[in-house]
Amino acid sequence: MRILNTVAARAIPLVPRSLIREISRRYIAGATRSEALVRVRALDAAGYCTTIDVLGETASSPEEVQSMTGEYLALIDALHTESLRAELSIKPSALGLLFDVPACKQQVSRIVAAAESRGVSACIDMEDVSCTQKTLDLFAEIETRGTDVGVALQAYLRRTYDDIVPLAGRGSRLRICKGIYAEADLHLVDGASRDRAAINSHFTRHVCDALEAGSFVGIATHDETLIDALVAWIGRERIAPNRFEFQMLLGVCEPLRERLRAYGFQVRVYVPYGHDWYGYSTRRIKENPRIAGYILKSLFSMG
Repeated sequence: MRILNTVAARAIPLVPRSLIREISRRYIAGATRSEALVRVRALDAAGYCTTIDVLGETASSPEEVQSMTGEYLALIDALHTESLRAELSIKPSALGLLFDVPACKQQVSRIVAAAESRGVSACIDMEDVSCTQKTLDLFAEIETRGTDVGVALQAYLRRTYDDIVPLAGRGSRLRICKGIYAEADLHLVDGASRDRAAINSHFTRHVCDALEAGSFVGIATHDETLIDALVAWIGRERIAPNRFEFQMLLGVCEPLRERLRAYGFQVRVYVPYGHDWYGYSTRRIKENPRIAGYILKSLFSMG
């Protein structure tokens, strides 16, 4: 199956762009801010919180950075005006992390300050391993100013065991996910490149350690077995429901997210939007060939 998924991923450029767009509508809110807000309003009315991701990574010029900053600021104003329970997902590479770290820090600080002043929360997303240390340094600098901001950690990375210690020690707000970027085995916990289930024990340990240390934790996974195990542990340890939330991607495992909300847990839905919908879709397929298998199944269903 892994070989078939890899072959399918390489064949994705041959799939008509119109079909990729049609399939992506379930998982991407749209190309514009107004389209994203339609989805966010609907989710808010249904009782869900949201995290909004403005699509676009690896900016290569100051002009691209300024454009992305402007979009974030306009989004903050819109969320404040409508009093929506939404959070920003901030990707540092989209704000110049890879070519001008000081300027990136300036722009992220500007966005986070604007969000905080308007009652909008923010979380700094984690990208591939080349960005990990720079992102953690950026987060630490902003957090030490007393700003309310979270950061994502990837459970499939070996280094997360070391990275989480100072974060949990400070009570930082954390988003813990499995991780999707294609990384060399030397960066990954044993078995992660061959079997996603191999990450589960590491994911569980990071969530439990962070909660025990006093951090608020966003539990970002669609793995039902993993979720059930964590729900059982949370119940045994009597972790207050305001200390964590479950986070899921738009259009993925909707019955599971509804079940979690019915149990009384807070659930946050990750809502991406932007003109880079095609680039986002194809990058995710290359980073995780398993997604290609899902797309091919969808194509056959559409046929």
